[in-house]
Amino acid sequence: MKVDEFQDIIYEKEDNGIVTVTLNIPERKNAMSQITFLELWYAIDAMEKDRSTKIMIITGKGDAFSSGGYFNLKMFEMIPPELKKEIDITDIAQKKLCLKFWNFDKPVIAAINGLAVGAGFTMPLTCADLIYMAEDAWIGLYFVKRAIVPEFATTWLLPFLLGFQKAKELIYFGDKITAQEAYEMGLVNKVLPKDDLMNYAREQALRLIPPKGPSLSIKWMKRTLHRPLIDLVSKQLDLENKALNKLATSADFSESIKALKEKREAVFKGK
Repeated sequence: MKVDEFQDIIYEKEDNGIVTVTLNIPERKNAMSQITFLELWYAIDAMEKDRSTKIMIITGKGDAFSSGGYFNLKMFEMIPPELKKEIDITDIAQKKLCLKFWNFDKPVIAAINGLAVGAGFTMPLTCADLIYMAEDAWIGLYFVKRAIVPEFATTWLLPFLLGFQKAKELIYFGDKITAQEAYEMGLVNKVLPKDDLMNYAREQALRLIPPKGPSLSIKWMKRTLHRPLIDLVSKQLDLENKALNKLATSADFSESIKALKEKREAVFKGK
């Protein structure tokens, strides 16, 4: 897949080496389908092959960053066969994409411009090097509301960042997290007025690439930080996939989806 074939994301490359990737499905608040995840994989792949690219900024179109994962079996059947063979529907934790990001040596900045629910936050948390967030944006780790577990190796990363007790509190209860709360917990690097978000992200990107930043040095910084942990991340993604595939067939998951459609609280049975 080439960058000019993308449908769910916009890939924009500047002469200075900055690549802006915009989640571009505003009609569903940028919920990411299997095609979206595949296009993100190919965006990284394109940057790996293009030596003139230096840094990626990821953001969302419209008033949302991403409302999370979008899994629709009818949509999957409409995917062209040549793309369908590249998608493993059992890889719910997105191991393929996550490891692609973790082995990517160029910096990634996430500019979270609005709501970031489920994978809409776990993806940038695990895959971005720096996260900047609009002051009116918010995070919803709503996995418990869907009776599933987090993905993108977040079940390892959150305890690593916050300690077990705080991480368990966030994922057990799934309460809404404001941008300021995320900053105070150390989950994001800076909170800004929405109108300043992208300008600030670009300013920081320019500090990391020539002539201001030694991109070769930063490449090796990222490599030495990431490489010792990649096997651990890979194993955690396997554990998440095992849990997610089991829970996707549970009665509680079915009840959560039914309750979501009916706009009511789910009644769980622990089955």
